[in-house]
Amino acid sequence: MSSLSRLPAAFTAAAAASAPSPRASNLALAAATERVRAVAFGPGDARQLLDELRRRGTRVHERALNDFLAALARAPPSATCNDGPALAVTFFNIMSRDAGKRVMPPSVCTYSILMDCCTRAQLPDLALAFFGQLLRIGLGADEITFNNLLKSLCKAKRTEEALDVVLHRMPELSCVPNVISYNILLKRFCDNRNSGQACELLRRMIEKAAGCSPDVVSYNTQGIQPDLATYNSIIDALCKARAMDKAEAVLSQMADKGVRPNSWTYNSLIHGYSSRGKWKDVVRVFKDMTRRGFLPDIVTWNTCTYNMVLSGLCKNNCSDEAIALFKKVQTTNVKIDIITINVMIAVMFKTRRIEEAKNLFASIAANGPVPSIETYHIMMTNLLKEGLLEEADGMFSSMENACCHPDSRLLNHVVRSLLGKRQVVRAGTYLSKIDEMDFKLEDSTIMLLVDLLSSRGTCREQISFLPRKYQFLSKYSEC
Repeated sequence: MSSLSRLPAAFTAAAAASAPSPRASNLALAAATERVRAVAFGPGDARQLLDELRRRGTRVHERALNDFLAALARAPPSATCNDGPALAVTFFNIMSRDAGKRVMPPSVCTYSILMDCCTRAQLPDLALAFFGQLLRIGLGADEITFNNLLKSLCKAKRTEEALDVVLHRMPELSCVPNVISYNILLKRFCDNRNSGQACELLRRMIEKAAGCSPDVVSYNTQGIQPDLATYNSIIDALCKARAMDKAEAVLSQMADKGVRPNSWTYNSLIHGYSSRGKWKDVVRVFKDMTRRGFLPDIVTWNTCTYNMVLSGLCKNNCSDEAIALFKKVQTTNVKIDIITINVMIAVMFKTRRIEEAKNLFASIAANGPVPSIETYHIMMTNLLKEGLLEEADGMFSSMENACCHPDSRLLNHVVRSLLGKRQVVRAGTYLSKIDEMDFKLEDSTIMLLVDLLSSRGTCREQISFLPRKYQFLSKYSEC
């Protein structure tokens, strides 16, 4: 074959090689997606990617585009890019404006991702605009898209509009709200302390799902059955609003519907009752929880919750149960704070477990918490009550060495305890501390001091050991 006959074929091959390749654009997006996931993609990289896609002018695959946008939506703030969701929205808008559907054909999934980006980027109004555009071009909307719309409306504090979407607009567009749809609204009502609307929405859910048998999925054409997360949201909101009777009613409703409460449910009830000082109810809920087999765990219970339950048990004369729970806490990874330790030291003294109380105090240094003024107050007053005067003095020295300064309340209490035991000389030492720190004697301390030193049998020698300002009391002594 002559060279002339081969020329058209060679020319055709060269032309094919120089033609834009759709695969190259998809590969560029895939490479960019990996860089986003590696936290190595920023605005400058986005501009370069835009230039490359515009230059090639070939249609990118829907999945490659969605993967890239979704990666940006989930990208954590970093030095390279401080706002991935906003960058995703900007990228899509510029590319759509410059190249349009010819290069970047959006789908329902694309718009759903973009709406999620807008919500994350604090741009709820733009999310609504994307939703409107989705409907205008005739793509329709699914539950995921509607749920992103609900998130955006709630973020924009347009909760009534979100409620209208769930109750009216979604059914009009042949899209049935699912449990996530309801939970988004319920969370917003709960965050706004709108327990009345939350309960009403829950009632609507139950009414719509009344015809559902136990084996149906959580949502269908008849309605939606509230799930555990739904009930927990309502109970949490009611407890925060201190509407404990309503919270208990919802708990009963859960049982009627066959939804079993979990540790989160009981946690909300415990916080609700403790905030109202109803310690008997705290204990009742805790006992009901353990009877049903839900043991406190590090995931659902924090130090604050343990403190509430321990306080409730102690205040209701359930000391043995309190100590048993505390010992269980010690075997977990829950960080025990000084408040918990103070509660337990007090209950150990109360139940005559004096050595256990002293050992618990001694273990504080090894476990991390720093003793507070309340810790020393509990230790000293109880040591004095037990007649362990030398140990009480040693405890006071330890407090001063730890640079924990005594307050007026502690010093007055110590003085009264010592005077009550006729330990006038020792009391004088703490009276001097009161004067040094420019504290005032409490009325009860003054009355006890006067009554004691003016009574028969008090030695004049003891009065002489008091600070000079109290020497005038010697004239009342009849020794």
